[in-house]
Amino acid sequence: MTRMTFGISLLASLVLSTGVAAAQEKPLLGIVSIAATEANNVRYITGAKAAGEELGWEVSVIDAAGNADQANAAIQNFAQRGAVAVVDMVFPYSSIGAGLEAAKTAGIPVVTWGGGIGGAVSATNGSGAPIALPVIEKMVADLGENASLLALTYRTGEVCRNREALLDEVLAKHPGIKVTKNEVRIPGYFEDGAQYANAWLASNPAGDGNLAIWGCWDDPAIGAISSLRQQGRTDVKVYGVNGNAQAIENIKNGHMTATAWEDSRKEGYDMVKLLPEIIKAKADWQPKAVEVPAVLISADNVAAFIAEHPEATGN
Repeated sequence: MTRMTFGISLLASLVLSTGVAAAQEKPLLGIVSIAATEANNVRYITGAKAAGEELGWEVSVIDAAGNADQANAAIQNFAQRGAVAVVDMVFPYSSIGAGLEAAKTAGIPVVTWGGGIGGAVSATNGSGAPIALPVIEKMVADLGENASLLALTYRTGEVCRNREALLDEVLAKHPGIKVTKNEVRIPGYFEDGAQYANAWLASNPAGDGNLAIWGCWDDPAIGAISSLRQQGRTDVKVYGVNGNAQAIENIKNGHMTATAWEDSRKEGYDMVKLLPEIIKAKADWQPKAVEVPAVLISADNVAAFIAEHPEATGN
């Protein structure tokens, strides 16, 4: 009886160790996010994970919480763990040089979502400026030539940096629009959006001309909406970018003017599906952008958009 028990235990141990080894043999895909709980980041990660699962890869996400040093450390960590590839979410390639060097030394491709192409980056998508353009153009058309604008910016991320540069470029042609800029934090963007809006509203009372608030992505603008609603201000137009569920709901309810929906789930999915091609090509791979066009959402088309894309509202 003792010998049989030992034999069964040995067999169980072998089966268990074989299963663990098989799990460890799965290629590791590393994802480094600037804010892993932010709605647009969540959608991108969801798409990336779905593609990774289809490829038979293990997907690991590290939240760098808006800190470039943490992003570099995360990429270095994935390189040490022998990841098959790394996805950098939003941190500009110029801010992750140490991580890129570690990945390059280990022969691991790095792709970016909104981080641009440069250094050792193999591909990018989700580039900030093209997605923001339709919203900025609509905002300028809505405001006219004499107006005051609060711009909520964020310069650590390449996406918002590029969107701010585009805003500056467009507004240079409209000198009658007076701009106040405030940079929000990650984390803390909702609170900062509300706080900066309160200060700006105090110096821009109702009836003081055309007024608007623009967020380089939706969430700071949504924070500003909370201040507008608390003060009963209905005279201020609000614009965001990315088209998260809260923004779409705010447009539907008349609290936000427009956003540009970024199909970030598809962006994450498409980027990961491209990785086997990059890995196979090795040094022969030519870096490229694989963009997914944005969709402008406003009161004019929000109902039709929701009907066509119920998943964008979480339904």
